[in-house]
Amino acid sequence: MSEDKDAKTEEPTAKRLGKAREEGNIPVSQEVKSVSMLVGVLIVVGILGPWVARDMSQYLRVFLERPETISLDNDAVGPLFVQILWRIGVLLAFPVFVLVIAAFIGTLAQVGLVYTPKKIEPKIENISPIAGFRRLFSLQSLIEAGKAVIKIVLISAMVGLLIVPTIESPDWLMGQDVRTTLRDIHHLMVMILFLVVLVMGALAAADYIYQNWSHKEKLKMTKQEVKDEHKEAEGDPKVKGKIRQLRLERHRHRMIAAVQKASVVITNPTHFAVALQYDVDSMAAPVVVAKGVDFLAKRMRQVAEAHDVPIVENPPLARALHAAVEVDQEIPAEHYKAVAEVIGYVMRLKGKFAK
Repeated sequence: MSEDKDAKTEEPTAKRLGKAREEGNIPVSQEVKSVSMLVGVLIVVGILGPWVARDMSQYLRVFLERPETISLDNDAVGPLFVQILWRIGVLLAFPVFVLVIAAFIGTLAQVGLVYTPKKIEPKIENISPIAGFRRLFSLQSLIEAGKAVIKIVLISAMVGLLIVPTIESPDWLMGQDVRTTLRDIHHLMVMILFLVVLVMGALAAADYIYQNWSHKEKLKMTKQEVKDEHKEAEGDPKVKGKIRQLRLERHRHRMIAAVQKASVVITNPTHFAVALQYDVDSMAAPVVVAKGVDFLAKRMRQVAEAHDVPIVENPPLARALHAAVEVDQEIPAEHYKAVAEVIGYVMRLKGKFAK
């Protein structure tokens, strides 16, 4: 019974997932980040590589073709070295920028923009040798090792299937000029990277699904935790019931106080009571100031009698007003005639109109 009670069988709530995200507990697939980086490398090698190599070769050609024109004086070597580094840095800046953006996209696509200061707080378990040993031989470590083996096997097989047919003979590079050889090597590198991206993309998709599933499994809740969270969010039903009861009592007290100043109380005569207030000079129509059934109706009649408020028995009208009109609202037009007769009767009783 206790095991069933403590079993985490319920899906994590939105609040639980949100709290985990605030604490930096977010599912992240390293394979997706790796694929994003590989796509960046493919762009750099396939598109930017030839441009960078061509520009750099043209710049460095002078050092190979006309070395005698280069001054090696002490005053010239320093600036020349700085110039070379600056030119190489400028040529490599955009490819490096592409790789940085690729790495950023690999993480952003999974978790979005999130600020988690708790993630960088120092924790004892992060430097504990015992905790490190447990992580080393944990199920997660075994899964990561298994993924690494699968990646190596699949990538090696795909690359082997590509390279073996391409290399026709051991001296396939010897029978052509350097420019053609470099172009063929570049084409081969692009094909290899493209196959690696395809293989890693499939593994990344599977790992992304697994990471999200594993994350939700770890955050699963017991039935009691779901109930407790619901109580915390919506409020304890007992407390809410008590508040509702207090509000109802205050509302009844206000209505009882309003009966004391009412113009008339219409009853049916025992189950319903509706108190009306009407002032010819200030009101367009009578207003319901109190209404009640059974015990409250009886209490309204008692208060009316104690304060000399006229009580008129009219069962159909009492039931109709109780059902159709809320407290502090004017009576609807369809009841004007019946209420007017009651108000007229009351005023005649008070001697305001001649019989």
